[in-house]
Amino acid sequence: MTPVVLWQKSSFSGPEDSPNCLEIAAGRSTLLLRESEDPATVLEATGAGLAGLIRRLRRPSGLPQPSADTRQ
Repeated sequence: MTPVVLWQKSSFSGPEDSPNCLEIAAGRSTLLLRESEDPATVLEATGAGLAGLIRRLRRPSGLPQPSADTRQ
């Protein structure tokens, strides 16, 4: 039996009928991400991996990456 995946839409995606939404779901030991316009394409990431991606995307361009001893 295929497990049911319950997708949750990002609160930053806009109104309910907005076609360009990021959706997230919990996998067995990972997080699943997909774009609502292409729901067949699913990105799988660990919690730490997703947190690292978000930190990197939030960092302004051109700033050096913090060294391992200054990360929190």
